[in-house]
Amino acid sequence: MSDWRIEKLHHDFQLGLKADTVHYDSETAHQRLVVFENDTFGRVLTLDSVVQTTEKDEFIYHEMLAHLPILAHGAARKVLIIGGGDGGMLEEVLKHRGVEKVTQVEIDAGVIDFSKQYLSSICKDAYDDPRLDLVIADGADFVATCEERYDVAIVDSTDPIGPGEVLFTDTFYGKAKNCLAEGGILVTQNGVPFLQSDELVNTMRAFRALFADAACYLATVPTYAGGPMAFGWGSDDPAKRQVSQETLEQRFRDAGIATRYYNPAVHRAAFALPTYISEMVG
Repeated sequence: MSDWRIEKLHHDFQLGLKADTVHYDSETAHQRLVVFENDTFGRVLTLDSVVQTTEKDEFIYHEMLAHLPILAHGAARKVLIIGGGDGGMLEEVLKHRGVEKVTQVEIDAGVIDFSKQYLSSICKDAYDDPRLDLVIADGADFVATCEERYDVAIVDSTDPIGPGEVLFTDTFYGKAKNCLAEGGILVTQNGVPFLQSDELVNTMRAFRALFADAACYLATVPTYAGGPMAFGWGSDDPAKRQVSQETLEQRFRDAGIATRYYNPAVHRAAFALPTYISEMVG
């Protein structure tokens, strides 16, 4: 018999998803993991009752946080992923043949273990790829002592509650920038601005102090209700955000990857902000 799972992430807005079958429900050392089946969204992963990803729309989020910065960079060889234990981000990044090494830092090994078993349609065989350097650690601790330099760094964090809270601080962003090679790009997930304006405003404030080029871009992910989702962008090379559509199209063809949301036209358009968001970030 199905029941309804209610997400209460926001003070005055709730999201309900029908759970037709519960596949997994257990506490790890860090959080409660639940995977259930929904007719529309497929398998749904929640951490502490907050929806993280679903089988049916994860491609939007993961493609926009992975392919956009990698193709904007144009020569990314080393990529850092903070978080992303479901493996969706890793799977998208590894589609780029030019990427020689991916370091993924995940605080909770339990998330990875059960994702392999219960969310294999999302992570596929990404965790078996020899290019992966998997580090089980706190992302904030990792960037504070990291000596390696990466072309692209992706912060695939949860919302700023619980273990993910530290990944939204000015100190973390500063340390993450230090992990970038010359011309590197840092991208972050920053929630739904209509309901979570502080996440984006605070990140943009920090990025403007850290980077020569700080901006945000958008994508609409059905699971994350409340309007388009925002992603932070920071780089000391302003040219990376101004790559022409023709160049992006050539890079996209050369990459030879198949996508369902990302394409070069969407890439360029994603940086066009509705007025309420542009006014929000100043």
